[in-house]
This record gives sequence, structure tokens and C-alpha cells, in this order.
Amino acid sequence: MDEDSGTPAPTGLRATALLGRPKLWLIPTVLTGLLALLLSLLYMGGIVNPNRELRDLPIALVNGDTGKPLTGQQQNLGTQIAHSIVTNTGSRAAGWRQLTRAQAQDELDAGKVYGALVIPADFTNSVAALTTTNATARPTITVLTNPGKGSLGSSLAAKISSTAAQQASLTIGKQLGAAATKADSTQKLFLADPVRIATQVGHPIGDNSGIGLTAFYYTLLLVLAGFMGGNVISNGVDTGLGYADNEIGPWHTRRPTVPIDRTQTLLLKMVMTAGITLLSVSLIMLASVSILGMDATHIPLLWIYSYCAALAVGLGVQAINAAFGGIGQLVSMFVFIVLGLPSSGATVPLQAVPGFYRFLSHFEPMRQLSDGVRAILYFDARGDAGLTRAWTMIGVGTAIGLLFGFAMVQYYDRKGHKRLTPQPA
Repeated sequence: MDEDSGTPAPTGLRATALLGRPKLWLIPTVLTGLLALLLSLLYMGGIVNPNRELRDLPIALVNGDTGKPLTGQQQNLGTQIAHSIVTNTGSRAAGWRQLTRAQAQDELDAGKVYGALVIPADFTNSVAALTTTNATARPTITVLTNPGKGSLGSSLAAKISSTAAQQASLTIGKQLGAAATKADSTQKLFLADPVRIATQVGHPIGDNSGIGLTAFYYTLLLVLAGFMGGNVISNGVDTGLGYADNEIGPWHTRRPTVPIDRTQTLLLKMVMTAGITLLSVSLIMLASVSILGMDATHIPLLWIYSYCAALAVGLGVQAINAAFGGIGQLVSMFVFIVLGLPSSGATVPLQAVPGFYRFLSHFEPMRQLSDGVRAILYFDARGDAGLTRAWTMIGVGTAIGLLFGFAMVQYYDRKGHKRLTPQPA
């Protein structure tokens, strides 16, 4: 209160007065608009039309047909169908791999193919019997799915395989119709589409596996734990050492500044990240596996892998924050999350996204981490299912984060760029 007039003392400018300042609007408006535009283009660009972008989706093609060729033909029907499918240049959606039944099962179990199309050993003989009194059942072509590769990828492979099998059935039907000149109308209708298409699960996963999506969401949890944990630790250390203010609601505190250089500050943050990540990863596993009942095997391996994955992200966040300062959190968000989600291949197969995202997938952390999680959860922790590459990339990513972070802070220290203590206006 003013002692002479009894009126309240002035408290500063009003918001209405400041709203008229263009410079106050400029940076928030530009940055917010750019972020909204970039996020829309990056996220939606990866999933708008998977069918249009689909190229060379790995699918096994098994020709087990051992029957003799039909009269007047040089190859049995299984060989003819397989040749027709592989040489079909009308569609580039599938990358067919001609394998034996055992090889196809091994690739399903290793997550190397999204599905399989299997022509049985008695296929030609079953087709030949349709025009005689010896027919006991319709010939069958089997479509095998691989839900461990994700529900979308598995369904795309099943659709492609079923379409190929259906086309083969219609082609065979034309041959049978031309040969069965004495068949009645009912028989001709049956012979026009004679092959039955059976769909089966080629590599089953547990009921509590989110139809193949738990690997993606679990990986996302690990990335978020490393990203958010790294930022919380970074801000907490800066506040505790007196290099940033601590403001919660109406309470504002500022601690005495601790004299410490950038290199030692980064070392402190990284050591704390390594310790606190132990707790966050353990709680993620407790919630996901123990409380919610997510299907998971190789629990000790999953825990060790989860810790190393989240730690690699956390150390990378600390390095980026140390190098870029105030915009470090924004940079690390793009590196680990914004660019990582659409290029992970965990929800939409990489064969069904634009080339830009396939390029990013070679080094973006989320793709590397999700491959390892999927291998542990769905494919018996096989190294060739992506786990070996995931471990390698975790090691490479950690080394890059450490080298980049400490190289930058040591450069700043040598140049004498001391951290300034915020001062009130």
C-alpha cells in the first residue's frame, strides 16, 4: 500500500499492454507453427497409405508339390504356380523367397518373413482327382501368418498371399473347365474355383501380446523412460547446483551456485542417469509383466536389455542437452521420438513406408531397440531375429553419446564458456 494515498502499489505492466508487442509473439508463434507442421508431416507421412508405398515385403513361398505333371504339361501345378507368382511383374508389393517348408518355418520363427504361402505335396494329384470319381477333398493352399511381426505387417502378407492363391485357383479352374467338357453346370461351377485357401498362424504368440503390438509399446516405454528421465535429471541437477531457478506454483527458490565446470556437471548427470534408470526400468517391467500380465519370456535378459536400452537413450539426452543448452530438450525429442516413431517399423512395416523413413531406420534408435524387444518377446531371443543387431547398435549409440557429449563440454570449458547464474531483473 502507498503510505500517503492508501492505494495499492503498482505491480507492473498488465497482460493487455504486453499483448500489443509483436516481438513477444514472434518466436513462440513461429516455433509452434513449425512444430505443428513438422509433426504432422512426419507422423502422418509414414502411415497415410501403406499399400501405395508397399515394396518387397518378405514372404516365404513353399512349393512342396511332388505330383507328376498333368497330361500334356511339362511341370506339375505347384511348380507352375510358384513360377507364376515369382515372375509376376504386375506388383512389387511382395519380396517372395522360395524356400523349403523347414526353411520357411525357421524364417517365421526368426521374424525374417511376414508370412508364407505353402503348396502341399499332393496338390497336383488332388487337382487331377477333381475331374474323376476319386476326388475326396478340394486341394488346399495354406497361408501362414506371423503375428509377431505386427498385426498390420502380418495382415498385409496374408492379403498378398491369399490374392496369389486365389489367382492360382482361377487359373487352374480355367484349365479344368476346358478339359471337363461333359461336366454339368454344378460341376463346372465347382471346377471354376477349385482350390481352398486355408489361413493358419505360422508362428504363434501369446494371447497377452497385444496382437504383436506389445513390443512396440514396451519399446516406447523404454525410450520415454530414457528421454523423460534424462531431462528430469538434467533440470534437477541444474536446479540443485544453483544454475536454474526452481519454481513450483507460487513458490520460487534459488540455491547457492556450486562452482563446477561443464565436464564435471555432465559426468554427474550421466552417473545419476545410470543409477536412476535402474529404478525406472524395474518399475516398467513390474507394471507390464507382473501387474498387467504381458506375455514375456527370458525375464532376466529382458531386464538387462531394457536397462541398457533406456540408459543409452538417457545418456544421449544428457549429451544433447549439454551440447545445445536450452534447445537441447527439443533436439533430443526429435532425435529419439519424433523421427523415431514413424521409422521404427514396429507398427507399419518398413517396406510399407516412404523411402525417407526407411533411410532413417538404419540409425534411428527406436528401430534398433524395437527389433531387440520383439526378438526377446516373440522370437525366443534369437540373435538372427534382430537381437544381435540391437545389442550392437546400443553399444554404438552409447559410445557416440559419450564421445559427443564430453567432446562438446570439454571444448566449452577450454574456451572459457562458463555457465552463467540467472539474475533477477
